Amino acid sequence: MSNKKTLSFQTEVKQLLHLMIHSLYSNKEIFLRELVSNASDAIDKLRFEQIKNPQMSHDQELFIEISFNKEAKTITISDNGIGMNYDEVVENIGTIAKSGTKKFLEQLSGDEKKDANLIGQFGVGFYSAFIVAKEVELHTRKSGADKATGVLWTSDGSGEYSIETVNKENCGTSITLHLKDDNDDLLSDWQLRSLIRKYSDHINYPIKMQKMPEHDKDGKEIISNELETVNKANALWVRNKNEIKDDEYKEFYKHIAHDFTDPLTWIHARVEGTQEYTQLLYIPSQAPFDLYDNNKRYGIKLYIKRVFIMDDAEKLLPNYLRFVRGVIDSQDLPLNVSREILQSSKDIDAIRSGSTKKILSLIEDMAKKEPANFSKFYQAFGNVLKEGIIEDFANKDRIAALLRFASTHNDSTEVNVSLDDYIGRMVAQQDKIYYITAESYNAAKNSPHLEIFKQKNIEVLLLTDRIDEWVVSHLNQYEKKDLVSVASASLDLSKIDTNFAKDKQEKDEQAKPVLEKIKTALADKVKDVHVTSRLVNSPSCLVVENNGMSIHMEQLLKQAGQAIPSSKPTLEINPDHALIRRLNASVDADETKDLALIIFDQAALAEGLKIDDPSAFVTRMNKLIS
Repeated sequence: MSNKKTLSFQTEVKQLLHLMIHSLYSNKEIFLRELVSNASDAIDKLRFEQIKNPQMSHDQELFIEISFNKEAKTITISDNGIGMNYDEVVENIGTIAKSGTKKFLEQLSGDEKKDANLIGQFGVGFYSAFIVAKEVELHTRKSGADKATGVLWTSDGSGEYSIETVNKENCGTSITLHLKDDNDDLLSDWQLRSLIRKYSDHINYPIKMQKMPEHDKDGKEIISNELETVNKANALWVRNKNEIKDDEYKEFYKHIAHDFTDPLTWIHARVEGTQEYTQLLYIPSQAPFDLYDNNKRYGIKLYIKRVFIMDDAEKLLPNYLRFVRGVIDSQDLPLNVSREILQSSKDIDAIRSGSTKKILSLIEDMAKKEPANFSKFYQAFGNVLKEGIIEDFANKDRIAALLRFASTHNDSTEVNVSLDDYIGRMVAQQDKIYYITAESYNAAKNSPHLEIFKQKNIEVLLLTDRIDEWVVSHLNQYEKKDLVSVASASLDLSKIDTNFAKDKQEKDEQAKPVLEKIKTALADKVKDVHVTSRLVNSPSCLVVENNGMSIHMEQLLKQAGQAIPSSKPTLEINPDHALIRRLNASVDADETKDLALIIFDQAALAEGLKIDDPSAFVTRMNKLIS
């Protein structure tokens, strides 16, 4: 029967094993938490299969058993869950069949704490066995399969593993760890029970160990083969939250999120009414490495009457809250619910809406009461939260209030200015929120578009994240105040400065000759040329006509490979600048053309654009200087 083979680990697995063993050894006891967590997941999957296929149901108790042998120096973790067949063992243990594997491995640095966090996020807890074991045996049989289809997998973690088909009486999986010499402290009934209570007390299924020996009246040990439950063995989320300690909440988070770090915060609530459900939802303290992976799994586990249904229930929260981890347990949904039913379920819509509001309230409370934690949250998830402005019209204003930006007020790259902060600092008669979008903080901060705003002490938000262009295109107003780009051609500060419009009109009249010269010289490059009121020190800038696509947005779309129709910008000039005055005084056609092109190219460079002919620009500048 035994078709034993020796196979090599996938290259990524070899790298992962090496880094895991060396990064996590100082916290070696987490191996038990990870293996128990996997066993619990296997039982969850069996229960789900039993719902889909009632013929698979059986009356046996579902539980996890942990045993040890001092003489053999082994620890065994067993479950009677779903089990695996031969191909599944090869796929799940010999390789890492996950998208983003390469990116994940590139981020591993050798820094113990940082790597431990990443490994937890990636969800490869089985390999933690090699932190304490010199050899691991995995003995498994798929539920419902013949006993002759059992599989025995063995490896010392060095690069190869053996696999063979064997008899296995019971369905499920047993993992036996042959401990390294310096791990004898784990071969203790008391130590193992302590670790179970510390890390796995919340597990929904009984974790059993052999009953501890009793003593007769003469002090002699009485060994019993009876098993007893070590953990609480009831779903954490159904317990009264007043009876649950913070440490229990944190360990449950680590179990469901496969994260080694504590969550930032969480909410545990029971909702009653038209729909009855319980939610235990967490906000992590760090972003997973695959946060922007379109194929990533979501973090919400759906239970119905404490029966596990699915672990990537994306319909329970909107996409912009995909960083949330947790459990939702419904009392009303049918046990045989499918993904198709979830797509069009009014009950699911109500749960989604209620859970979204709870998470936003949780973030709002963090912003008000725990600013340090909110800052950490925003650094990790701020850009994802911004997606909600585009996706979630119903909660757009609440999300907008949570957004943070850099601004000219701080003179710092720190992203900590809210829209409410901005409104509270508006100058007299200001009724608009001004912003600029750019490739970088320095490009935004030093843009010529800001010159008039700096002169009049008007704050401007500096938006430099790629998503910001889409955000401001969907967030036209906040608290009845329009959001306006400082690069808009229709910029009007006359409410703040009553002379603004008058000054511009006077300059327009005086500058007609030079405007005509520049229009003629740049006829193939610009849509129009105007006098500006926004420039103080610079000779020129490019602006966007009303309802036109911003220059920065055009750049982003082109970089993404989008076919953008060619369009000409509008050039604004500062007639008081020496370069413009020199052009106005020029009577030589070639010099006029050169000066006009210099003015245009300078404006393009200030916007972060590539100019058509850098060499020609340098030649013209050299000629101008000399």
